[in-house]
This record gives sequence, C-alpha cells and structure tokens, in this order.
Amino acid sequence: MPLSSLDSYNAAREQYAALGINTDQALQRLTQTAISLHCWQGDDVGGFETTGASLTGSGLAATGSYLGKARTLAELRQDLEQAYRLIPGKHRLNLHACYADLGAGKVERNAYTVAQFQSWIDWARAQGLGLDFNPTYFSHPKAADGFTLAHRDAGIRRYWIEHGIACRHIAADMGRQLGSTTVTNFWIPDGYKDIPADRKAPRERLEASLDAIFAEKLDPRLTLDAVESKLFGIGSESYVVGSHEFYLGYAVKNQKLVCLDAGHFHPTEGLADKISSVLQFTPELLLHVSRGVRWDSDHVVLLDDPLRGIAEELVRGDFLGRTHIGLDYFDASINRVAAWAIGTRNTLKALLIALLEPTALLRDAEATGDHTARLALMEDIKSLPWATVWAEHCRRQNVPGDGAWLREVKAYETNVLSKRS
Repeated sequence: MPLSSLDSYNAAREQYAALGINTDQALQRLTQTAISLHCWQGDDVGGFETTGASLTGSGLAATGSYLGKARTLAELRQDLEQAYRLIPGKHRLNLHACYADLGAGKVERNAYTVAQFQSWIDWARAQGLGLDFNPTYFSHPKAADGFTLAHRDAGIRRYWIEHGIACRHIAADMGRQLGSTTVTNFWIPDGYKDIPADRKAPRERLEASLDAIFAEKLDPRLTLDAVESKLFGIGSESYVVGSHEFYLGYAVKNQKLVCLDAGHFHPTEGLADKISSVLQFTPELLLHVSRGVRWDSDHVVLLDDPLRGIAEELVRGDFLGRTHIGLDYFDASINRVAAWAIGTRNTLKALLIALLEPTALLRDAEATGDHTARLALMEDIKSLPWATVWAEHCRRQNVPGDGAWLREVKAYETNVLSKRS
C-alpha cells in the first residue's frame, strides 16, 4: 500500500532528523520569509500612466504576445491575487512608480504623492501584503536619450532628482500605513552604446544626484534605500554609469542597501559569492532574483544551481534576517500568472533546500580539514527528500502542490485571460 502524504512527510522528517535537521523548524522559517513579487511581469513593464505604454529609453525589452496581458490596474491586481493563491506563505508586492493610479488625470512623475498610490496601499492591506517601491527612470520623454540622473542637462537631472525624492516619501507612507518597511530601489538606465570619451563626469553627476535624493533622513523603520547596478543594457552595451563598483562604493560610503540582481552580471559570475562580501560592509541587502541568458537578464527563475547557491549562502551565512528578496523578470511569451508562480515557488524551494541542509556538519568537516567528508556530504544531501517536505509545506499553507497548481492557471486562462481582447 502506498504511503499517505503525511506518512511520507513523517518518513522524510525522520531521515532529516538523523542529520540533526528539524523539518518543522525549517518550514516555520520558510513561512516567515517573504518574497516580493514584481508587478511588471503582469503587463510587460508597461505601467498605466498612458494607454498602450511601451518601454522607451530604458535598456529593457519585453518579448512575446501571450494572451491575457493585464490592461488595467484592476486586471493586474486580479492576476496578482490569482498568483498569490498558488504560492505558499504571505508575501509582498514590488511596485514601480509608473503603475501609479492616475484615474482620468495626468500627473508628472516629479509631482507624485501618496495619493497616486493610495489604492495600491488599500489593496495591499486587504490582501495582507507588504509593499516595496521603485522610482521609474524609463519610458518617459525626459529619459528618451537614455540618461536621467547623470544627464548633462541640469534641468533634466533636477526633474529626476525630484522624482526620486517624491518616491522616497511615498515609500515611507506605504511603510507607515502597512506597518511593514518598504524597500525603495533605485535603478537608472544611464549609459552609452559605444565607448565613451569621459567615464568620470557622468559618475560625478550621478553621485551628486543621489546625494540630493537621499539628503533627507527618513525613518528606516518605514523605508530603506537600495541602489542597483547593471553590467549593460540595450543601448548601453559599452558603458553603464551605475556600475557594480560605483554603487558598491556609494552604498558602503553612505550605508545604503546594495541591490544584487542575479541577471545583471557576467554569466560566469557567481552572485552567491558576493553576498558575504557586500554584507560585511553594508547593513542590509536587496536581492533581485532573476535569470540571465546570454545578453538578456530577465528570464523566469529556474530551480538551478545559481539559484540554489544564492539560497545556500543566505542560510549558511545567517543572512536571511538582513536580506530582502524580490523577483525581477518579465516574460510575455508564456502565461504571465504562471511565470509569477514558477519563479516564486522555485525561489521558495531553493530556500527550503538550503534550510534543510546540515550546515553544522558541513562546517565541522571544514573546520577539521576533512574536505573529503564536506564534498561527500554536499553531494549526498542532494538526494534527500526535500520535495516531500515541500509538498507538506504546500498542504499546510493550503495551496496546490506541484502538478496541481498549473491546472488552476489553465482554468484561469480559460475563464479570465482568454476573454481579454
């Protein structure tokens, strides 16, 4: 007679207990870890400032035309609610400023206030979600040439500085109303397609702009500032003003969060190796979990070795309490709700696998110089029944397990997405 799911879990629990791992404690820690879903997966990074908005002046590109793209704020929220129903645990939403609720009016980005995001706050409260925030430095006439905070024109720089200041205040209000700290992440597209003659001056302008944005000290219980680098973008292949080195130096100097995006480095670079170095000198860390494929940085997250390596480092270094985890990808070639579910569930699976690792045994082997035992144990634990523990997590959180959640996505596609023209 086959084992019941509970019997299978109890067997797995005993197997892990033999290695000193308490699976119930691992599940409790996983339940306490929130992932910030990215709103822009639902509408291909368009936002709702204008009808038929598209990416411009950004170094970004969304490809594909799968049916059911969200066309309104209401549709985007409906799709997000469906995605959250497929993901175990209570999580967050990462919101870009271009998703402002403008009604029938027009408000310039540098004049945004919390009023343009109050409906998002009210929705998040009703859903039991925290919010994170991003100023939007793309898809705007004043970013058409690919420069914003490092622009030569002081007037354009001032506009984007004012946008950044406004977004910090909005984020603080989000944090206050929801009782959950909002991480405000700054990414800009500034850079050159070809080799520049002057790398120094744009970085001097960027530093001055950031200093102006962050001049006012805001309550860190309400909002935290993060800065995000990128190796290159479309239209900035040869030079990005906000490089990793620039933002790492700026964050260390000013004690800001560094945002490490898994798709923003050379494909052979290991993001996991950067975590302990960054957290040695900065108070906290923001992770954007993504997947780079050659020259594109924003593919749906897989349960692959790079993702597992990130999760292992967070657990082994006891960094979860100092790390904010968000997703950042956009795939319009597949069902967008499924993309959210796949990426978030994979991120949670990677964290669970790491939480089920016998870290103490690995450290003991390393400390005694027994690198043979360390390697053997690292390999042996890969075949432990973590999937059974994951299935129990889904059961306890009352969400569909593997093999079942996709049926709900397909039903939602038939009943809702397919009816959007």
